[in-house]
Amino acid sequence: MNQQTPRRESLASIGQRRLHAVRTKGIYVLPNAFTAASLFAAFYGIIQAMNGEFGTAAIAVFFSMVLDGMDGRVARLTHTQSEFGVQMDSLADAVAFGVAPALIIYEYALSGLGKLGWAAAFIYAFCAVLRLARFNCNVGVVSKSWFQGLPSPAAAALVCGFVWLAVENHLPDWFIPYRSTAAFIITLYAGLTMVSNAPFFSGKSITVVRTIPFWVVIVLAALFIIVSSNTSLSIFVLFCIYALTGYFYEFWCWWRGRPNPIQADLAAQQAAEAAAQSADKTTP
Repeated sequence: MNQQTPRRESLASIGQRRLHAVRTKGIYVLPNAFTAASLFAAFYGIIQAMNGEFGTAAIAVFFSMVLDGMDGRVARLTHTQSEFGVQMDSLADAVAFGVAPALIIYEYALSGLGKLGWAAAFIYAFCAVLRLARFNCNVGVVSKSWFQGLPSPAAAALVCGFVWLAVENHLPDWFIPYRSTAAFIITLYAGLTMVSNAPFFSGKSITVVRTIPFWVVIVLAALFIIVSSNTSLSIFVLFCIYALTGYFYEFWCWWRGRPNPIQADLAAQQAAEAAAQSADKTTP
């Protein structure tokens, strides 16, 4: 009997296969690289706050926000989503938008308040971790159109935006003696709002359109001019408005007799779980 000799793979095909494996592994690194860069920016902000460069520290957190917003989009565009990337992103967000803003605002304005100062900073950091853990647990339960509570990047922008605004001397002179009190209130508000059930618009349900009305172009141009003319003040005001929209919408839903969309989604999930448990008990 003639035995077929095994066919040897050519060096070219071996090289192409190994190159494809390297490229495949490398492209999974790409979104995680943005996550690592976001974490690095936040860590750099902490170091700058320890050195007394509070303006640079606050800006570093905003750079961390931009990089954090890119990693998920890059993963979806390159089809490289992974559970490892999700967990790494959550851990990085806990540092970038929880620990870093708390330390920056504490070093800048809360340290003079003693125990109240570090307590407010800790509450903010702890609420940021709670918010991220709750978000991971409620993936697929809460609609993507809404955030359950203030998202941690927006909370960090609110806290660090105040620091940036104060460092650039945009606060009125009469307000300067109350700077620590204002920082205390903003830090507590941002932290507690993160763990609330207030619905904040996420923008994930907006579809990309090819044509937009002319007035939208005018509004965008006006916003660009306003932000570029006084960046720190404009950004802080915009995030202050966003940080209030969840409570305003929740009040509007109550006024119109409509359910809170977050609570409605949670109630639907609880009803589905109860029905499933009841069906398991009745099954012989």
